[in-house]
Amino acid sequence: MPTKELAPASLTPDTGRRAAIAAATRWPQGDASAGHAHVDSRLDNFFASDVFSARVMQKRLPKEDFKSLMQTIRSGKPLNPDVARTVAAAMKDWAIENGATHYCHWFQPLTGLTAEKHDALVIPDGQGGVLSAFGANDLVQGEPDASSFPSGGLRATFEARGYTAWDATSPAFLMRSEGAVVLCIPTAFVSWNGEALDKKTPLLRSIDALSHQAMRILKLFGTDKGVTRVNTTLGPEQEYFLVDANFFYSRPDLMTCGRTLFGAAPPKGQQLEDHYFGSIPQRVLAYMADVETALYRMGVPVKTRHNEVAPGQFELAPLFEDANVACDHQMLIMETLTRVAHRFGLKALLHEKPFAGINGSGKHNNWSMCTDTGVNLLDPQDQTHTNMQFLVFLCAVIAAVDTHADLLRTSVASAANDHRLGANEAPPAIMSIFLGDMLEDIINQIETGTPNRTLAGGALSLGARTLPDLPRHAGDRNRTSPFAFTGNKFEFRAVGSSATCAWPNTVINTIVAESLDRIATELEQAVGADRDAAKLHAAVWACLQKLVKQHKRVLFAGDNYAAAWHEEAVKRGMPNLKDSAEAIPVLRDAKVGALLTKYAVLSQDEVTSRANIQAEKFVKEVAIEAETAASMVRTMLAPAARAYQGQLAAVVTATKSAGADTTRAAANLKSLIEMVDELEAATDELEKKSAEHHAGGPDDHMRHYARHVRPVMARVRSAADALEKLVPANLWPLPTYKDLLFVK
Repeated sequence: MPTKELAPASLTPDTGRRAAIAAATRWPQGDASAGHAHVDSRLDNFFASDVFSARVMQKRLPKEDFKSLMQTIRSGKPLNPDVARTVAAAMKDWAIENGATHYCHWFQPLTGLTAEKHDALVIPDGQGGVLSAFGANDLVQGEPDASSFPSGGLRATFEARGYTAWDATSPAFLMRSEGAVVLCIPTAFVSWNGEALDKKTPLLRSIDALSHQAMRILKLFGTDKGVTRVNTTLGPEQEYFLVDANFFYSRPDLMTCGRTLFGAAPPKGQQLEDHYFGSIPQRVLAYMADVETALYRMGVPVKTRHNEVAPGQFELAPLFEDANVACDHQMLIMETLTRVAHRFGLKALLHEKPFAGINGSGKHNNWSMCTDTGVNLLDPQDQTHTNMQFLVFLCAVIAAVDTHADLLRTSVASAANDHRLGANEAPPAIMSIFLGDMLEDIINQIETGTPNRTLAGGALSLGARTLPDLPRHAGDRNRTSPFAFTGNKFEFRAVGSSATCAWPNTVINTIVAESLDRIATELEQAVGADRDAAKLHAAVWACLQKLVKQHKRVLFAGDNYAAAWHEEAVKRGMPNLKDSAEAIPVLRDAKVGALLTKYAVLSQDEVTSRANIQAEKFVKEVAIEAETAASMVRTMLAPAARAYQGQLAAVVTATKSAGADTTRAAANLKSLIEMVDELEAATDELEKKSAEHHAGGPDDHMRHYARHVRPVMARVRSAADALEKLVPANLWPLPTYKDLLFVK
């Protein structure tokens, strides 16, 4: 059975680390499948068994009602209220038959997490029976308290009313947890005035904006036959760390902040590069299987699992889905990783940088555009240089990233992600694009004229008769690029592991919609009403050539970590917003407000609210870290170091009394005293800087914590980590990096 978690109170400073190690290593290695649900090999019957899917609805709804609902889901047709009543009845019956007792509107407020309020599906009728408590109104609209969620100034505290609205395009599902079964209905969340208070509403608006502009391009090329909508698709990879729960509970920093505020580098980290794609530890593999089982049941199409670069780090990746559903499923992935871990005596860490000195975690945001007939608009196909439609969409993305590089950078800004971006495992803060040899060659041809060739990949011979020749891609990959083309999609590598994908994709959709709008307008004016093919051909190449010349600066195929590139980027005039204190205020730029309001993604007030919320969240997170660090020093680290100081002083006294030479011991004692003094002095300074208040707004507070509090936190950590290397293990009160990273 899984390891029993130790309560924090049982871990004394003297024995906590040893007790945690002992408990962690009691995991029954011979019984790794303990608690693991059997996965039926007939996945057709198992996958999405807890989803109110199209297949379920087709069986339970009248034919015309099902057809009407599918038109709402697939084409954006307004929802028929009569259909909602039928759907509510069928959904309730299905949920109860599958063990559900409650339902909730599952939404994504501006906390960056999910929220839910459970209500019973049935209520007593007063005569010993029950009545249905779930109808069309309960399905379509809910009324949670909006006053305690972040609003960034949109709502005053006393203005409490908010609404959740059913998102029919994202299927309802059953959440199972320790015997409880809840029907979860994905919803948007807005205020009484209709302002978006969530991540989903702007995402859906941005998809509509991009679809409208993309359809104009398809109409120009005559490829819009049978197409009613263009969706954005998403396949986000999720990186995470696992630590033994016993160690987690003996680390106040992990419990409170999600990352270690202290920790000296172990002798072995990731320098041997032996963890990446290595054999998955037995307990971890059992955990992964349970996670996947839960996700399969909820219809989340997870596909890949493996060890990541850092010790204790792993990755899970799903298949591509429509972006709205993919963002919902990404939230379910994070929740499931966290929820299932305790069954195996583990804790999942989703923070972007849980451990200093080794790789942090990200969420590679694989984004593309696809028609509702299944055509990927970013698929180059053969002879790419002749595929004008693809090149239009490609150049639209290039122009969008270059024009709004600052906003794209802002979309991934957070206190946690600041520790990761540019740290030799994630892209730097400069937003550049990597295309690969084949596409870059075509772009260069467009700049000078009409392209006339497409580089071929050919075959790769491995030199052994028993090994097959491999088809070789026309270009390599670039893992240092923040926005890389990877075959038929763009991979935005800068998204943080704990972040929702909704906001970065809202930004990508909107900036690309603007580019498509500009291109479509230019081509429509050049071609005119007759849609002459020759005119279109000439207008497309002229438009693309202009776009390439204007925006080619954003293309870079080299090492994005190199100092030379950072210098070159400055020469090119590209923004380099190095941390959140520089990036978040971009949301207040008039250009950003004009963009988001033009395409009805956010109102100006909604834009301002998000700037306020991001700045305030940064301040609160850093303030919590600073207070936690100071508390740990005062109550754990400094006392341990002073205890060792006392022991060393006793050794010096005893040695001196014996008439022996105390030169070395006295020097060691003196050095230790100075180190402890430095730790306590730095902590004094940290508490002072944290307590300072300023009269400015959220951005001023954020800059104070970024420029004055964080550097002192680094000083405190440096002093503490140096002491960790000197204080005996039986006195040091925290599990070390060696314990956290390697005990699995």
